[in-house]
Amino acid sequence: MTDQIVFETTEFASNPEPRCPCLLVLDTSASMAGARIDELNAGLAVLRDELRMDPLAMKRVEVGIVTFGPVRVEQGFESAASFTPPQLEAQGDTPMGSAIELAIELVRGRKAEYRANGISYYRPWIFLITDGAPTDHWAKAAQLVHDGEHGKAFAFFPIGVQGANHQVLAKISKRTPLALQGLRFRELFSWLSSSLRSVSRSTPGTEFRLEAPSGWASV
Repeated sequence: MTDQIVFETTEFASNPEPRCPCLLVLDTSASMAGARIDELNAGLAVLRDELRMDPLAMKRVEVGIVTFGPVRVEQGFESAASFTPPQLEAQGDTPMGSAIELAIELVRGRKAEYRANGISYYRPWIFLITDGAPTDHWAKAAQLVHDGEHGKAFAFFPIGVQGANHQVLAKISKRTPLALQGLRFRELFSWLSSSLRSVSRSTPGTEFRLEAPSGWASV
């Protein structure tokens, strides 16, 4: 028998570009049924299509999805080139606290992978989109969000669809929650795509100011 040394080919070996991770934490509880979940799915398709129009973003941007109702990792972090939005369905309660805790754990794990492979990265973004209020305990999640923001471990952005409990969202996040206008999910994800493409052209570690939302949100 001849011993063979096999060189493992990893995603980082084939693409050593800095990474810009974005984790979407999406409410798929029963209250999102109908036009809301349909437009959310349509918005994710817009995100995919617009990211794929930018060659650099395809190498640098990574998207992951956690849904709640129940809590589930719909998609781990995937490059924009590989990002294939799942077809989300609405069901169940709104275990928002558990979903946020899982999201933060996923971000922490992904950053550890970057460091282990010598990959530089931008400050991760976590976007929470919901039309309700938590049906589980959320105090721990709120503390984790505030600790993460304080330590610049990630940036957390809450967005409320009509019916969302903005008072709770304001306690979870240090940022003022934005209110989605109607069902303008497509405009929201187009803005997110543009923001991700912009940050992917910047230098990791430098301050990046998000473009103000226009046409889809109000405070």
